[in-house]
Amino acid sequence: MNDTQAKSYAARFEKVLDYIESNLGEPLCLEHLSRVANFSRFHFHRQFAEYVGTSVGRYILLLRLRQASYQLAFNRQTRIIDIALDAGFENPESFTRAFRNSFGQSPSEFRRQADWESWHERYRFRIPERKKIVQVEIVDFKTTRIAVMAHRGPSERVNDSVAQFVAWRKESGLSPIVSSRTFGIAYDNPDTTEPAEFRFDICGEVSEAVPPNPQGVVTKNIPGGRCARVRHHGSHVRIGESIYPLYRDWLPESGEELRDFPLYFHYLNLLPETPENELVTDIYLPLK
Repeated sequence: MNDTQAKSYAARFEKVLDYIESNLGEPLCLEHLSRVANFSRFHFHRQFAEYVGTSVGRYILLLRLRQASYQLAFNRQTRIIDIALDAGFENPESFTRAFRNSFGQSPSEFRRQADWESWHERYRFRIPERKKIVQVEIVDFKTTRIAVMAHRGPSERVNDSVAQFVAWRKESGLSPIVSSRTFGIAYDNPDTTEPAEFRFDICGEVSEAVPPNPQGVVTKNIPGGRCARVRHHGSHVRIGESIYPLYRDWLPESGEELRDFPLYFHYLNLLPETPENELVTDIYLPLK
């Protein structure tokens, strides 16, 4: 297979993967998905398993359960039966069985204390990195005061810190989720950093300094200045597909020099209120 054929083959899989993500609430039969990808229905399931590393049915189930997991962890007021029905299960029993078989915890156990590290292991697919040409804007970012929950440790545990920060936002009222911007500051690349050394700040915009609190949330600033900005559409899981071209392709050709501040994200909408395929995130690379 030459390079052109390989790109065409990958594009057909990207089309069907995007289709699955956008239609998780609908019936997704093998025959229809094979037509979306323009593959023979007799061979599609084997081609899919080889490309992704799991079967079509298993992949769809895991994406539906991932959506349900975010609801369990971050929408605690939503009943499990409603989450089960939204995920396409006929009843809570079948949902609980599928959830436990996949993650080793029942939905209620996961809600009480999610084992995010084991959970992440189920989502290590074999999907190649999608090759993207990113659209870069040079913008001036204004200095912004933020409340910060510092996460230190494996990237798979970031959601534990997110849950604590969400609880602080709701309890304190100092950085309302609906009216204050949400940021993440990435000090390290999880792909190249030892898990115990990984650092990530979870942040919400505030108008005043944060008083002492049990969660350990502190006040910091995102400094103003020139930045390269790229808009990422879709799951945070694939945000690297927008980051790597920024460093690998755009930066060497731009002639720009980097400022001494980490890459950071502005989350324009958030899970679990927003489906993964509809997430929008601005990526900021600070420039001199």
